[in-house]
Amino acid sequence: MTSSGISPTTTPDPRRWKALVFICIAQLMVVLDGTVVNIALPYAKQDLNISDSNQQWLITAYALAFGGLLLFGGRIADLWGRRRALMVGLVGFAFASALGGAAVNEAMLFGARALQGAFGALLAPAALSLLTVMFTSPKERARAFGVFGAIAGGGAAVGLLLGGLLTQVLDWRWTMYINVVFAAIALAGAIFEIKEPPRDPDHVVKLDFLGVVLAGSGLALVVYGFSRAAETSWGDTGTVTSLVVSVVLLALFVAWQTRSRYPLLPLRVVADRARGGAYLAVGLSVIAMFGSFLYLTLYMQTVHHYSPLSAGVAFLPMVFGMLIGSTQIAARLITRVPPRFLLVPGALLAACGMLLFTQISADSTRYWSVIFPALIMLGMGMGTVFMTSMNLATFGVEPYDAGVASAMVNTSQQVGGAVGTALLNTVAANAATSYITSHKDAVRAPADAVHMQAAALVHGESMGFYVAAGILAAVALITGLLINVGRPIGEPAEVAPVAA
Repeated sequence: MTSSGISPTTTPDPRRWKALVFICIAQLMVVLDGTVVNIALPYAKQDLNISDSNQQWLITAYALAFGGLLLFGGRIADLWGRRRALMVGLVGFAFASALGGAAVNEAMLFGARALQGAFGALLAPAALSLLTVMFTSPKERARAFGVFGAIAGGGAAVGLLLGGLLTQVLDWRWTMYINVVFAAIALAGAIFEIKEPPRDPDHVVKLDFLGVVLAGSGLALVVYGFSRAAETSWGDTGTVTSLVVSVVLLALFVAWQTRSRYPLLPLRVVADRARGGAYLAVGLSVIAMFGSFLYLTLYMQTVHHYSPLSAGVAFLPMVFGMLIGSTQIAARLITRVPPRFLLVPGALLAACGMLLFTQISADSTRYWSVIFPALIMLGMGMGTVFMTSMNLATFGVEPYDAGVASAMVNTSQQVGGAVGTALLNTVAANAATSYITSHKDAVRAPADAVHMQAAALVHGESMGFYVAAGILAAVALITGLLINVGRPIGEPAEVAPVAA
């Protein structure tokens, strides 16, 4: 991998650990906002008279803006400076959240969600790239990325818990207003505690406007196409058109990047074999993980009638596992062993957790015997994979590329989430339909029909868990073959050229 442009002899900022706290708060706000409104959706739908055909836009509007503008936001962070981009993003995100909380109709709410996504696309890569340039010592970098990786991976589960708590105790609008509190705390930290290292005055970063249009449109259509597939079908005209056009636009984007003098995404960032493998690991892992969130939430609330708050609390073991995997396993070993020695076992452990999920039952929750240990295993595996992948994906990039390299991590997560929801939802729906067709003759009474519906849902989800386990096994195989870094991240041999 290329050497970092930050000198290891530079005196680190003594406030960097305090800055880490506020950077993580900003990241948590962005990650949990992808799931915190899921539980609030039925209440917002009733309050604002949102139609069934439009309800998915509460999720899709955020995802489209966020996914489509991430590369643009990352380059803006390189152009403006990460601290300034973070502060602008926080202010804008808070404003959009307040607007959404005060929404009086569905158009106002959907517009606020899109605005949230746009400012989230600015602050998310700024937050990660700040870590990249502030923590240059391998051991300190490992600890910082361990905490950040736990937040990035476990934030979605925290969003389910927080969404259930706020909706059940207060009102669905507080799933939006709470972001104002998070943003205010993070903004205060950015003003008083975050100090960005000086940038290289000899390197000029300019904006590639054509690249912005091509990449933004292409990525937005990818997210929209897969989101539409989850709502309608893979054969839907809108789905097929969106995905085909997205492929064309992204192909044109790649071709343009080879010719542009100031490319939006310098291909040197993604062409590195190990870094490309890290992006793949993040994207594929998110595909599998989002499926688990979708399935388990439906299983608990639909089959076993958990309240929104209880369903959120049930996910806490996964957050605990994430903390262990990120801060106690990956952070301690990443400076001692090559990255693949963490990525392969982490992905396999998560795959074993997914396989254990296939033992869920329509008759009993099996929480302590199946779900609890599976969540711990999944969390530990994913925490190890996320922390290692994020560290590897941003290690060795030049400081003027840190923003766009960080944006690629977030892009992998966002596209992976859209693909995972659509793919695994289709697998589960088809398996459930097949189950009902083959068991419909056994229905003798209304109670039998209700039980069969629950059994069909569980059967479909079990098939989805098998597919998710297979995807995680593929992560282990891909990272084992593709990531060729033969020494721990930050070992002296890696940074010798910089010292020279």
